[in-house]
Amino acid sequence: MPRVSQDHLDTRRRQILAGARSCFARHGYEGATVRRLEEATGLSRGAIFHHFKDKESLFLALAEDDAARMADVVADQGLVQVMRDLLHHEGPSTGVEWLGTRLEVSRRLRTDRDFRERWAQRSEHLTAATKARLKWQRDSGNLRDDVDIDVLAAYLELVLEGLVSHLAMGLPADDLGPVLDLVEESVRR
Repeated sequence: MPRVSQDHLDTRRRQILAGARSCFARHGYEGATVRRLEEATGLSRGAIFHHFKDKESLFLALAEDDAARMADVVADQGLVQVMRDLLHHEGPSTGVEWLGTRLEVSRRLRTDRDFRERWAQRSEHLTAATKARLKWQRDSGNLRDDVDIDVLAAYLELVLEGLVSHLAMGLPADDLGPVLDLVEESVRR
């Protein structure tokens, strides 16, 4: 049997994650059956589970991938930009597809103790990126210095979770730009 190149394996893994992202967003974790994952990815269960041990591993890989992409945005532009990107999420064409995953992560954190313990280890990357960005902003003289960085990070993360809940409820998002402007102004110098 011929060996498959690493590029081919990486491409296949990205294909699986992209299909799984839309499947989990549309149907939730429980509703994302193996059959639906096959349809969403265009691959057989054998191909999917060659790359991921099980559905839980696939979901965790997807959530980690999304958290890493969010951390990249945070490092480059700040956590408020992640929130702005979530507001403008209209579908895969925007390049920001992590809302569905974030909603499912939030739900599972509330209902699944084992998942919560596994996720705690993985979610530190986003918090670390947020704190590093805030420290850089403070060192640059752009961030208020009367509030501890940990408090500012917790504040911004709470606003993010509130926004995610707002969007999950299907409430209007058109008028939230000025709200995010206010959040950004509240941490600036």
